[in-house]
Amino acid sequence: MRRLDEIKEQLKTQHDGQLSLTDPDARSMATSAKGSGLVGYNVQAAVDAKHHLIVAHEVTNVGNDRAQLSPMAQAARDAMGKIRLHAVADRGYYSGPQIKACHDAGIAVLLPKTRTSNAKAEGRFDKADFIYIARDDEYQCPAGQRAIYRFSREENGLVIRRYWSSACPQCPMKTQCTPSDYRRISRWEHEPVLEAAQRRLDKHPEAMAVRRQTVEHVFGTLKHWMGWTHFLTRTLVNVGTEMSLHVLAYNLKRVISILGIAKTMKAMSLAGA
Repeated sequence: MRRLDEIKEQLKTQHDGQLSLTDPDARSMATSAKGSGLVGYNVQAAVDAKHHLIVAHEVTNVGNDRAQLSPMAQAARDAMGKIRLHAVADRGYYSGPQIKACHDAGIAVLLPKTRTSNAKAEGRFDKADFIYIARDDEYQCPAGQRAIYRFSREENGLVIRRYWSSACPQCPMKTQCTPSDYRRISRWEHEPVLEAAQRRLDKHPEAMAVRRQTVEHVFGTLKHWMGWTHFLTRTLVNVGTEMSLHVLAYNLKRVISILGIAKTMKAMSLAGA
């Protein structure tokens, strides 16, 4: 009990409320099973769709991917020597500021939007059912009414514009829309960037299949090689080094598979010269 009390006091000093006694840098990572987690590290990888080579990678101890889209996309672009790039990611990377950062850097992203509202699941209209009229800065609702701009405020560092219609209380479709007095619609000041990303995905729905065939292929191969224990070292810097060695081995085997040993050796000798 004294030992547990000591651990409890140590836990209070941790900014994220986590303490690993095996590896001080390891943190809880969410898994596919609901309410489950695995203590370890989050490996990021950017893979080119043509050759399945890992062009950029990073090891973090952050349990989600929401802040990784722009850093990984820009690292991939720099490594490939490209001015512009198309980056495909899954919905775990969806973040307005990250998509905006990619846009500013000349990187066009394609990724599905995360569902943060239960409206659709509960049989009510989703935000996607409201049509934004850019010239009027208004939303047209499924009942044909206009939700007009009311005010702006800052939420989590983002400037959010709010819209609603005065016709909501008398609307015959209200039960299909909202349990509140008014259906309020939020719009980020840089929403056009998110809408452009959605249009790209709508135009190229096959992009998500391409993503599964590239980065998932790579992670499947690496996990097969590494075994069920995955990392053998401890602390972030050592795990990062271990991962770099795995990436080097993977890329080397991949290049040999593509070019053959003779051409690979020739390319390496020219690069060394």
